[in-house]
Amino acid sequence: MNIIELNPISDLEKDPKLKGAYLQLDKLLFELRKRELPEELARSINQEIEALNSCFGSGGGTGKSIKQTQTRMIKLLEKELKVVPKNHYRNQWLALGMATFGIPFGVALGMSLGNMALLGIGLPIGLAVGIAVGSGMDKKAFEEGRQLDVEIRN
Repeated sequence: MNIIELNPISDLEKDPKLKGAYLQLDKLLFELRKRELPEELARSINQEIEALNSCFGSGGGTGKSIKQTQTRMIKLLEKELKVVPKNHYRNQWLALGMATFGIPFGVALGMSLGNMALLGIGLPIGLAVGIAVGSGMDKKAFEEGRQLDVEIRN
């Protein structure tokens, strides 16, 4: 089953954010068309695109609705096929590293030295750990051929 096309939007030149979101989703769909997708997954993606195209037709198409559709599609791809865009895991683990490693490390350091101002030292450490873990996962996905040739920017 083929992935359907996005309907063109007339206001793209007036709104640079809308144009960027639209072109990014279009590139993601282009990359998906290169792959053999299971019938059920292709049907789900086509339903998302049809819903988005109906928003464009009613004049309600916004950058937010495009990004929400794109996020749902990426989650579906990751869940079903373990296929992700470039730097997906790095971006995901950047925040997770700060929250799961950085803050606890900063609290432990601050408590042990009796100065809670040292809490902030843990954040860059967690950031570095998160980037390292995420980059490793991205590299593994690339080597296994599970990475799409598109980078998603928020």
